[in-house]
Amino acid sequence: MSWQERIARDPQVLRGEPCLKGTRLPVALVLGYLACGRNTAGIIGEFPDLTGADVLTCLHYARQLAEHIVPRPYP
Repeated sequence: MSWQERIARDPQVLRGEPCLKGTRLPVALVLGYLACGRNTAGIIGEFPDLTGADVLTCLHYARQLAEHIVPRPYP
């Protein structure tokens, strides 16, 4: 499954922030927990509706964003 099947942006939900479909949980929140050292089990403990696949989906989303090349302005 690709992240596009599980993550959506809806202007009516959290001002259009990317969220896991069917939830009001923003991807940034899950990534923030991971960045602070939480493991998948710890995140699921906080948000029991999430699955391990949801956490991995957030990582795949972040990886694809990191691969996006943003042109640098020339000095």
